[in-house]
Amino acid sequence: AMQHLEKEGFEVTYLPVDSFGRISITDLKAALRPDTILVSIMMVNNEMGAVEPLSQAGSVIAEFNRANHASVLFHTDAVQGYGKLPIDVKGWKIDLLSVSAHKCNGPKGVGFLYIKEGTRIKPLFYGGGQQGGLRSGTLNVPGIAGMGLAAEKTYATLDRNVTFLYDLKSYFCKKIKENLDDIRVNGSCFWDGDTASFEKEKWKEAPHILSLSVRGVRAEVLLHALEDKGIYVSAGSACSTNHPGLSGTLKAIGLPEDLLESTIRLSMSHETTKQELDMAVAALSEIVPVLRRFTRR
Repeated sequence: AMQHLEKEGFEVTYLPVDSFGRISITDLKAALRPDTILVSIMMVNNEMGAVEPLSQAGSVIAEFNRANHASVLFHTDAVQGYGKLPIDVKGWKIDLLSVSAHKCNGPKGVGFLYIKEGTRIKPLFYGGGQQGGLRSGTLNVPGIAGMGLAAEKTYATLDRNVTFLYDLKSYFCKKIKENLDDIRVNGSCFWDGDTASFEKEKWKEAPHILSLSVRGVRAEVLLHALEDKGIYVSAGSACSTNHPGLSGTLKAIGLPEDLLESTIRLSMSHETTKQELDMAVAALSEIVPVLRRFTRR
């Protein structure tokens, strides 16, 4: 999307991230200019699960607008965070927030854009003027109804699911550490610390995503080996699989070159069990040593 804007003549500033995949608020402050019109930050990175500091970012942008009589809009892509973590559009001072229904068990091909009252945007295309003139065309009633019901069910159990998923993530990381060598979970405070630090810092990472680097094994090979055992993972995000190449996200966090092609993404849901995670660890413990021996020949 940003590359398209650059082709349209807009100047885009890309913020660097730390080893956890999070932006720096200091960098954001430095990047704001008198001619800035939009700040767009993902809520949750879809490869690593890094949760960006949206509350702080919103405050910085609001203060910049007040001090400079500016009207910089704040947008967040919340597709990977909606239904997985609490969202506070007013508290975070968000103007625009985009969501896709399938991430909370709704139908594919439908989503919504939250627009703060008083925020004016142009439609992508024109026609019958449906949805307040923002998106012309016949409404997708089944999709909208399905999305609404999925959101209702998801948020009825959100707090319980968040606690449950963080517990699963902590458990999974612990089991991987105990059973596998030369393997790491990227961007996780549990992996780089201990249970106490994880409890304190866990809100900086999503509870349902793990980025796992397995030294000496190509991601595609490991993916298919796990697939044969009924365990389905991805080599990067679902979006990036359509654009083969080394992950820009993993490059940005400074992951060593030999791990860039050896990283898979595992996702969990409120229906995932510890028994299933034990099965995944057992499969990895069986497969990885074999693949490493094969690779070294």
